[in-house]
Amino acid sequence: MAVYTDVTEGELSAFLQNYPVGQLLSYKGIAEGTENSNFLLHTTAGSFILTLYEKRVEKADLPFFLGLMDHLAKKGISCPLPVHRHDGSMIGTLAGRPAVIITFLEGMWLRKPGVVHCREVGEALAAMHLAGADFTMHRANALAIDGWRKLWEASRARANEVEPGLAAEVDGDFADFERNWPCDLPTGIIHADLFPDNVFFLGEKLSGLIDFYFACDDFYAYDLATCLNAWCFEKDFSFNLTKGTALLAGYQSVRPLSEAEKQALPMLARGSALRFMLTRLYDWLTVPDGGLVMKRDPTEYIRRIRFHRAIGSASEYGLK
Repeated sequence: MAVYTDVTEGELSAFLQNYPVGQLLSYKGIAEGTENSNFLLHTTAGSFILTLYEKRVEKADLPFFLGLMDHLAKKGISCPLPVHRHDGSMIGTLAGRPAVIITFLEGMWLRKPGVVHCREVGEALAAMHLAGADFTMHRANALAIDGWRKLWEASRARANEVEPGLAAEVDGDFADFERNWPCDLPTGIIHADLFPDNVFFLGEKLSGLIDFYFACDDFYAYDLATCLNAWCFEKDFSFNLTKGTALLAGYQSVRPLSEAEKQALPMLARGSALRFMLTRLYDWLTVPDGGLVMKRDPTEYIRRIRFHRAIGSASEYGLK
C-alpha cells in the first residue's frame, strides 16, 4: 500500500488553494507504488495526482525530476506535467512532507504485457532518450556501482540467509564488474525504473510514462538492459526471446545501438539485475514489516543474474 502519510480533507483543501486546480470534490489513496504516498484527486478543474515524498526521495532532487517531466512533455513525450503553484513553484508542503500535484494520465499498467507492448516500450524508451538529450540539468546515478557496493556492504553478512552461497556469487559479480564494466558508451538522461507499473497503455497503444523519481545520467544501453529485465522474463524466471526481440527492435527503430552498446548489453543487463536484487535484498533484510518501503523478494533477480552470466552475445536477447 503506497499511502504512508494520511491527509485530512481540511489539510488538502487548504493546500489546493495554492494551485490553479479548482475546488476539491473527492480524493482517495492509490495502492500502487513503493516509494511515496499517492492520491487521486478529483476537483472542479479535472483529475490530478498528488504525491507526498517520503524518506527515500531527497527534496533537493525534486527540481530535476519535475523539470525533466516538463522538458519531456514539451518534446512530445507523453508523461505527467507538474502543476505550478500560484507563486510559480512546483513544490509545496503537505502533512510535513514535500508535495506536488501532477496532471492525470489516462491508461492502465499491464499485469501481463505481451510482445506488442514490449515493442511499444522499446520505441518509447528510445524516444525519451532522444527527447532528453538537450535537458540542461544533471543528476548522478545514486544506484550505479558505488551505490551497489554500499547496499552490498550492508547486506552481505546475512545474504546466505536468503540463498546459500549468495555472498560468494555476488562477490564474484563485483570482481567481474571491476574488470569488465563498460566505459565511454553513449550517455544521457535515463528513466532507470521503467517497469510495467510505470508505463500506461490504452488497449495495445502506449499512452504514457510515469514515475521519473530514479531518473539520472547514465548509459542509454543500461536503461534498455533494465527494460529487458523488467519486461522480458516470465513468472517461471525464463527469458522470453520473442519479447526481447520485440523490445530491442522497437528501440532500434527509433535510436539504433552502436556496436559498443551491443557488445556491452549482456554485462549491463547483469549489472541492472544485480542493482534490483541488491535493493530488494537490503530491504528484505533490514526494513521492519510495516515500514515505509514495500519489501519485495530478491529471489527472482538472483535468477536473472545467473541467466545473464551465461549470455555470450546480445543476439541471445533477440538483437538482430
